[in-house]
Amino acid sequence: MKKTDIIKSFLLCSLMVFAIGCSEDYFDVNTPSNTAPLEDLRMQDLIAPVIHSTLEGQRSAELSFGNYVQNFVTTGGGAAGQTSVSGLWTQVYLYVLPNLKAVKVKAAETGANHIDAIADILIAANIGIATDSWDNIPYSEATQGPDNNFASFDTQEQIYTEVFGLLDDAIAKLNAADDSGFSLGSSDLIYGGDTDKWLRAAYSLKARYQLHLVNRGIVTPAEVLATVENGFTSNADNFAMYYDEKNINPWYSEEILARRTGNLSKDIASQLVSSMNGDYYPFQGGLVEIDPRLPLFAENNDEAEYKGFVSGGGGIAPDGTDANARFREDGFYTSVDSPLMLITYAEVLFIKAEAAFLANGGTTTSVGTNATAYQAYMDGIAASMEMYGVDGEDYMADGAVAVGEGALSLHHIMKEKYIHNFLNPETFVDYRRYDFSDDVFTGLEIRSEVESADTEFPGQWFRRANYPDTELTRNEANVLANQQTPVTPVWWDE
Repeated sequence: MKKTDIIKSFLLCSLMVFAIGCSEDYFDVNTPSNTAPLEDLRMQDLIAPVIHSTLEGQRSAELSFGNYVQNFVTTGGGAAGQTSVSGLWTQVYLYVLPNLKAVKVKAAETGANHIDAIADILIAANIGIATDSWDNIPYSEATQGPDNNFASFDTQEQIYTEVFGLLDDAIAKLNAADDSGFSLGSSDLIYGGDTDKWLRAAYSLKARYQLHLVNRGIVTPAEVLATVENGFTSNADNFAMYYDEKNINPWYSEEILARRTGNLSKDIASQLVSSMNGDYYPFQGGLVEIDPRLPLFAENNDEAEYKGFVSGGGGIAPDGTDANARFREDGFYTSVDSPLMLITYAEVLFIKAEAAFLANGGTTTSVGTNATAYQAYMDGIAASMEMYGVDGEDYMADGAVAVGEGALSLHHIMKEKYIHNFLNPETFVDYRRYDFSDDVFTGLEIRSEVESADTEFPGQWFRRANYPDTELTRNEANVLANQQTPVTPVWWDE
């Protein structure tokens, strides 16, 4: 069901508090005319644009990371080179953190503990994707304004401690009473002020970030399973923000409108298509030819087969013929009113399936698991089919999918999570967690150099973003102290 009126978020963006602590030239002598004094703004005025910026930041990251994980390629099969994901940096540091700081000040003044908790969840989500993108980032000094224009960087280990602390604090606040009388209502573009859903979102995000640390040995799979039990319970809990005909979805604008007008757009990569058309997982029952979700992502000019673009391959499909898969004009994510999503019920189920698989002693190459892992795997597929609005009965009954407990491998779980999380930057985390392994991501091959924007790191996977050039100019000493090559693992990936 469509969420509350998205138009409000765009109208309120002009009311955002003018504050940032990472760089000095945000504090020129003249305050921009489209800002408002903090005392004139309500918590509700600030939350809507913050939510909008949070989801837009996720999409900004996916514009690069989606190419890295081969959800898509640039026009004609191009592979992306180094990235700074500067759009994400702008959203987090210019629009999100300063305004959430203001929300928390007002929440403390009014005793609005539940709004304070929602602010904590949004901070955690934003610094979480920021640290997963750049590793060390400004945080503890990031919103000090002109008192500190050269913010130092916190380590990723410190940021993860903050993420868990923020989410645990939010959970405690949401479990406690709030007698302040303040509610976000329609300003909450995700849940319309439903704090029970925000509580489940906090647990779901905590499980996601705990999973990131399992392979490093910091968190156990059992701890992830304990958290995930309090997470989302249905697709009604999905953290999704919908657009409308006046404020159109940015994927629709960037892919569909651009293609219609002869401008550059993206094409669908072979890694995704081959995971869905039977190439990597041949269907066995005779009733299924393609994953029923594929036509919601891609169109193929009404040709007989869907053929994805090899990453960096110059327009060819894996069989050497011309690729044909492009973003669907009226697709799930590429319609005027499509949503942007942070985390969903199906992802939570795949988190549970992976954690249960690992808790049962599973490895990247082992076969067989327990009932908990297998049921979560199948439930995740069912939830995905429901979310996308397709009939998945035959697909789920096919022997390529319904492999049974004794034959389940990690690659089955991660394939389904990869498909479900199309256009979600979380996939870049999954690829790095398993070192871009083709044991875990069936068929995965590094980008071809035929048409690749990378000239400096051929044959190496990108594992992080560079810091934006604007931040290098403004905060040079701290940036240089933390800058690594884009193929250097982040802390949890070492």
